[in-house]
Amino acid sequence: MYAPYLPETAPFSPEQRAWLNAFLAQLAVTLGSGDSGGDGQPVSTLPTLRPGDGQATLEPPLPPRYDRKHPFPAYLLQSRKLTGEGSSKDIRHVIFSLEGSGLTYEVGDALGVYPENDPELVAMLLEVGGYTGEEPVKRPDGTEVSLREALLRHYELGRPSRPLLEAAAPYHDTLPGLLREATALQTYLTGRDVLDILRESPAFRPDPETFVGLLRPLAPRLYSISSSPRVHSEAVHLTVGVVRYEAHGRLRKGVCSTFLAERAAHSVPVFVHSNPNFRLPPDPEAPVIMIGAGTGIAPFRAFLEDREATGARGATWLFFGERNRATDFLYQEELDRWQQRGVLTRLDTAFSRDQAQKCYVQHRMLEQARRLYAWLEEGAYVYVCGDATHMARDVEAALLTILRQEGKCSEENALEKLNNLKKSRRYQRDVY
Repeated sequence: MYAPYLPETAPFSPEQRAWLNAFLAQLAVTLGSGDSGGDGQPVSTLPTLRPGDGQATLEPPLPPRYDRKHPFPAYLLQSRKLTGEGSSKDIRHVIFSLEGSGLTYEVGDALGVYPENDPELVAMLLEVGGYTGEEPVKRPDGTEVSLREALLRHYELGRPSRPLLEAAAPYHDTLPGLLREATALQTYLTGRDVLDILRESPAFRPDPETFVGLLRPLAPRLYSISSSPRVHSEAVHLTVGVVRYEAHGRLRKGVCSTFLAERAAHSVPVFVHSNPNFRLPPDPEAPVIMIGAGTGIAPFRAFLEDREATGARGATWLFFGERNRATDFLYQEELDRWQQRGVLTRLDTAFSRDQAQKCYVQHRMLEQARRLYAWLEEGAYVYVCGDATHMARDVEAALLTILRQEGKCSEENALEKLNNLKKSRRYQRDVY
């Protein structure tokens, strides 16, 4: 359930506004779920308004327990495009207010966001399935809602589940064979969603309750936080790449990314996802090497904000990669400013499409192999954020090459050095 949020223009003092926002958020949770915590206690306690000396005195509310099962309805403050005119990408800087939530986070953590599905996709599903949308069905938690509401907010409409494929197979030309061949099935499913299965199986029309029972619950999406709580104590920032592409004759949209870019308004259910395995060094004087491509820069913006706020004196080195410098240099002004202030010691960029031969962050690492190895010898911590399948794998291969080449050792010894970096938490990854 979304909560109303008091706009900044409302005629109240900051203290009154904070109290009222907390009241509205907690009221939404209390009325919307009726849930209790695992210990049987209410999820939140509504604050009270007490008179005193002829004036209303605001008594602070008890801290609510917002988590994955009980997300906080956060007010969306900003969804600003970072990429420039003519870019092949749409990357957004998204800011949520955490005012009144009691939520805290650390640099390295992620924010869980509960999205809504595209209303146009829901409308097409209802039309193709022959449903009105008003049919009563069960949500994943067992409560009853309309089919339209269920498809909009509670079930995944992207990649089809195995139960849905098996149920549709008797009515589909190729699914029976594909279900027996894992590789062929994965190829077939690339770019396809639930709507495609219904369209390709015109005789497959389950009743509404059976239909939602074949779908997966709509899961939250996790985004690396790109802000420091020392700088933004009542807000959280994200760096979101908006997914849009053509497949099988239809425009496909990333569920959460396009929700945040196109449709989200007012409050959005969020929670903090702790990531204790991606933390800055305990010693503020330890050197830090950060390697990120695209939106993988997100936690490193948070790292640099935090190190500036704490006055950490350790050297910092950022490798950043994207497609084109002119349109895709994310946070360029901030990075330039941090370099001028000495917060960012060194910046190496790789813009893959600015030259005939593509260049990526791992290539920049290899170009700076001697210096990077020297930093490692001085106790530097290495952080990697980005795509697990390609970018993170290639970066690790480059790091192994540097350890072997500059350390003048065998592959086996280089691998041992890398494993020692992992064991001592001097090599940490946030990959997706």
